[in-house]
Amino acid sequence: MGVFTFLLFVGLIICALYVCFAKNLLTSIVVFMAYSVVMSIIWLLLESPDLAITEAAVGAGVTSVLFFVTLKKIHAMDDRKDTEDEQD
Repeated sequence: MGVFTFLLFVGLIICALYVCFAKNLLTSIVVFMAYSVVMSIIWLLLESPDLAITEAAVGAGVTSVLFFVTLKKIHAMDDRKDTEDEQD
């Protein structure tokens, strides 16, 4: 299980760095959701199921939904559709 844990930690670091340096906000949110899922698996491996459930529900669930709603409110998710309409 040591190799699996190491791979999870490497994936966690990669997700964190990608979220920091990504230019696309929508992609950053999806990677943030993956970060939360990996973190909840790590909490399970550390035998802390209450924190794992909380991380999955709040980190991957509620926070991501709030980010998606915020992107929709500031019209950041509409930019891709507008540029596709201009090309047609």
